[in-house]
Amino acid sequence: MFPEYKRKTPEEILRELEQLKRGKLKVYIGSAPGVGKTYRLLQEAHELKAEGIDVLVGLVETHNRKETSDLIRDLEIVQKKEVQYKGRLLEEMDTQAIIERNPDVVIVDELAHTNAPTSPNEKRYMDVEEILQAGINVISAVNIQHLESLHDIVEQITGIKVRERIPDHVLHEMANEVILVDVTPEILRKRLSEGKIYDKSKIEQALTNFFTDSNLGALRELSLREVADDIDERIGKTRLQNGLQSPTGVHEKIMVCVQYGGNAEKLIRRGWRIASRLKTDLLILHVTNEASMNRSQEDRKKIQNWKKLATQFSATFIVEQTDKRTISETIRDIAVENGITQIILGQSARSRWEEITKGSIVNNIMRIATGIDIHIVADQNEN
Repeated sequence: MFPEYKRKTPEEILRELEQLKRGKLKVYIGSAPGVGKTYRLLQEAHELKAEGIDVLVGLVETHNRKETSDLIRDLEIVQKKEVQYKGRLLEEMDTQAIIERNPDVVIVDELAHTNAPTSPNEKRYMDVEEILQAGINVISAVNIQHLESLHDIVEQITGIKVRERIPDHVLHEMANEVILVDVTPEILRKRLSEGKIYDKSKIEQALTNFFTDSNLGALRELSLREVADDIDERIGKTRLQNGLQSPTGVHEKIMVCVQYGGNAEKLIRRGWRIASRLKTDLLILHVTNEASMNRSQEDRKKIQNWKKLATQFSATFIVEQTDKRTISETIRDIAVENGITQIILGQSARSRWEEITKGSIVNNIMRIATGIDIHIVADQNEN
């Protein structure tokens, strides 16, 4: 039996030609600080330099680690630019200087870094995008806890809300290659105890909080799974690029229902990870019985945050008024109209009193949305 081939459209061919002009992005990913990502970045820089390749250090944070500092020697480094903000003098990567210098390869550490508020770009990965657009190759690094879709999982594991995050598409679409830098929790804790990761004054606190065996083990597992999923996804893309059909979840379509409760973003991230693994579409739905002009400023801000996440995850975002329908009926109608096969709901859609007097929205949807799988995600704030 011959494989099924798919002819490329003129638009796809044009996109491929544009991609050829872009620089390539390689990302080293690790489970935690101290696994050796920055060390590996600088090792590769020396290897490239030895091969006669024009390599530049755009930005590397040594964190006063001697082994890392030693590796920067003999490498050309772009001077950081100074940024004024609220009377303070901050230093950021000079993206324009890198583009004007135009090396073959530039090393850019800490991909999830948030720039000073007065910088042209909000995040460092946006600076990297500009460098790639200029045709310069980039080698960078990031830890698994900075991935947007894993935010809630990482918080559940470590008890820490990671504020600096990158959209998943940076890893799975912008990056041409993702490499795992992996060490065991035992080695990481040993490095920490020896003062090779943080200053001595922070060692004891780190050992008893973030750098516990259970935390590091769970983060390591997340890293391994993420890279394995990335490999599967790239194999599928390669098949498509070669004109071969790749298995996709054509019969599946995921919808996440969000309300103003605290777990809305968690639901969106969970929905994206399910849709991503099934390689299918994601729809995010907010059902309301009020007109947009009557929303409070706080509710408007929440909706804007949901829209921002939807954009990051390439999802469709819908705000639907109930009119004369119940919330459950509205959700069912949107699901049927869009061919939804799986709905993701939060457990706490209503207060306990509302559930007693009006019935549970979750139970109502399960009763009327026949033929659709329902996923219930518990709210961690529930008692």
